[in-house]
Amino acid sequence: MSSFTTLLPVAAAGLRRRKTAFAGSYVALTFGVTLVATTGSLLADTAGDDSPLGAPSLHKVLLFTSAMAAFVAVFVVAGTFAFAVAQRRQEIAMLRAVGATPRQIVWLITGEASVVALAAALTGCLLSLPGAPALAAWLVDRGAAPEGFTAHPAVGPMLLAAATGLAVALLGAVTAAVRAGRVRAAEALADAAVDRTVMTPLRWAAAIGHLIALAGAVGYYLAAPTMAPTPGDQAGDPQLASQWVMGADLLTITALALLAPVLVPPLVRLLTAPLTRAVAAAPLLARQNALTAVRRTVSTATPAFLAIALTGTAVGSTAAFADAMTAQNRATTAARYVLRPGEQPLPADALHRLTAARPGLAATATTPVVVTGLGAEPAAFDDHGEDSPATVPTAATVVDGDLAGAWHLPVDQGSSAELHGAAFAASTDQARGHGWHLGDQVGLRLPDGTVTHLRLALVYRTQLGLDEILLGGDTLTPHLAGARPTAVHLGDRPADLLGGTLTDSRAPGPDPGAHYAWIATSTILGPALLYALIAIVNTMVMSVADRRRDFDVLRLAGTVRRQVLATVALESALVVATAAVLALAVTTLTQWATTTLLNHRILTGQATIPLHLPWPALTLTAATCLTLALLAALLPTHLTLTRPTPAR
Repeated sequence: MSSFTTLLPVAAAGLRRRKTAFAGSYVALTFGVTLVATTGSLLADTAGDDSPLGAPSLHKVLLFTSAMAAFVAVFVVAGTFAFAVAQRRQEIAMLRAVGATPRQIVWLITGEASVVALAAALTGCLLSLPGAPALAAWLVDRGAAPEGFTAHPAVGPMLLAAATGLAVALLGAVTAAVRAGRVRAAEALADAAVDRTVMTPLRWAAAIGHLIALAGAVGYYLAAPTMAPTPGDQAGDPQLASQWVMGADLLTITALALLAPVLVPPLVRLLTAPLTRAVAAAPLLARQNALTAVRRTVSTATPAFLAIALTGTAVGSTAAFADAMTAQNRATTAARYVLRPGEQPLPADALHRLTAARPGLAATATTPVVVTGLGAEPAAFDDHGEDSPATVPTAATVVDGDLAGAWHLPVDQGSSAELHGAAFAASTDQARGHGWHLGDQVGLRLPDGTVTHLRLALVYRTQLGLDEILLGGDTLTPHLAGARPTAVHLGDRPADLLGGTLTDSRAPGPDPGAHYAWIATSTILGPALLYALIAIVNTMVMSVADRRRDFDVLRLAGTVRRQVLATVALESALVVATAAVLALAVTTLTQWATTTLLNHRILTGQATIPLHLPWPALTLTAATCLTLALLAALLPTHLTLTRPTPAR
């Protein structure tokens, strides 16, 4: 305790002198806790059947949004607090030189970081109270959440977000403090001058661990279809491929971010090679500053890297899956025309009205429903029709009409002509996951509560844009309780469109089902991307505030204000360029892997899609990062240079 009280005056002086650094740490943690608490509060209000029919599971979307938010927040918060400590290397070196022990250094840093982190965690929780309802309203407006969905104050998610933020902040600060405190007093001042060992053993271990996890996840997913079936195991389900791809993308981004201290210096040398022949001082100074202050370069480049890499991988993967869905649906669609709802839903009796208006018209209506109890034995339902806790809601499609008139599905077992009466069809992955075989009887409850048992009459290869359970409509339509069809597949143009929109299946165009994929991507990526952009400004301001002494030295050496600003601008541009190159490498790798997976594992024999990089999204994000970085660096620098020139 005496060691801590001895350093209290030093801590107080440090808080006053380094207001910008502490403010930057406060901002990073505040918005990080806000982001995690906001998404966590919404996640607590969803479970199971919580989405409009046809839309992706709201619970899953918010689960990935929370994971993405936590992923970015952990990186930014830990990096910001560690950067704030790294900025104080000279101060720590002086304390070590005058006799401060490593334990005293750690106590000092921990105390200061705790004060800032506690205040930021509390502020972040308070900001999440209006943030969660705003995000819920955004989801409702875009049809990804049911009407009336909103957020309710939840203490659990806020406490979890605050605790996680505190732990990550203190871990980043204390780890940096321990590393700085280990330097011997005689070497402390020399170590403060130039970054020596930036890649620590802990960072090496984390990077290698993420690479091992990435290899294990990819290997397991690829091997899952060849493994012995396990009840409920759908790891290799193509409809879950996008989730596996997102996980692999995040592991790749994390591994590369952890290896940034190794990758950044050679990349900076490569990008600045033409500057070595420059005559002006600004390019040479910018290059040398980036190479000498590796910690600063890595810390300021990390938010930009996260923003560009997340945008590239998320947008690229979504576009690839949307292209695959469109190509696969075009290959399997048998009907010439598809009638879908326009501004108003199609009437419940749309199929009857269309065929009555034009006798002989081949038409098949499809209606999405949610059933429960799939895979359950008759004993799973009690006398009151209650299902067992093991049963879960499952999305299904009721096919009213000839299945072959709507789709040419790749059949694994059975025949599409058998989908009538008390029969149903399932995808290969559903059949494998539940242990079903052709002819098995399966119990389920229909949307109106009716309990029935159906025979598995068809097993077809899983399709990206089609539910994995198809139910015959001739016996189930009376139990749909007024549900309206979302599509009517037609062999010829109908006499009446019933207020819907008619699409020619032979005409090129994106699949309508991809609309929800883009909404899900925006929901998952948007908050994390916004936070990463805020972090760019935050770290740049912190970086410039720590360089006032450097600017004073340059001015004493005769450098004019314009040259200092040019140096800062070039260094900021170099940081963003380095981040953009690393992000482009990640995007290229992940897009190649995603396209290969889709072509050789999911679309085999049906269609192929080319490799495309999301250049518009990458360019826009990189330009935004560059603009923010320049503004955040040049404005504080300009204000700093307006001070009177220090005495020589």
